[in-house]
Amino acid sequence: MTNQNDNYKRGMDILKKITDEEGIDTIKSFGDFYPDFEKMMVSFGYGEIYARKELDLKQRELITLSSLITQGAFEQLDFHINAALRVGLEPKEIVELVTHCAAYAGFPKACTAMVKVMEVFKKQNIKLNDA
Repeated sequence: MTNQNDNYKRGMDILKKITDEEGIDTIKSFGDFYPDFEKMMVSFGYGEIYARKELDLKQRELITLSSLITQGAFEQLDFHINAALRVGLEPKEIVELVTHCAAYAGFPKACTAMVKVMEVFKKQNIKLNDA
């Protein structure tokens, strides 16, 4: 059985695959405020859930993005749109995911999500015509 330290290390290893230093710093900022929260988030969310072998990181990011859009948890979208791109999702796949969510989560949530996608793509100079 693994312990929380093993899960934390595994979680940080996964985070290093899906985000950059800014993303790691964001995660660690929780630890600066309340270390237990950061340890739980990294150990469980990434060290246990994201580390499972049955789905790859691309599939997990598709699920995460869909879940965030459905919940209206838009403040988390930037992080996971960037993560989705880092693990190999194509920009058009992300746009199609948002479009698909319009049918299930509604157009207001999909529109807000699309604005987030457009912001991330603009920062990274991603144009759908190029994708």
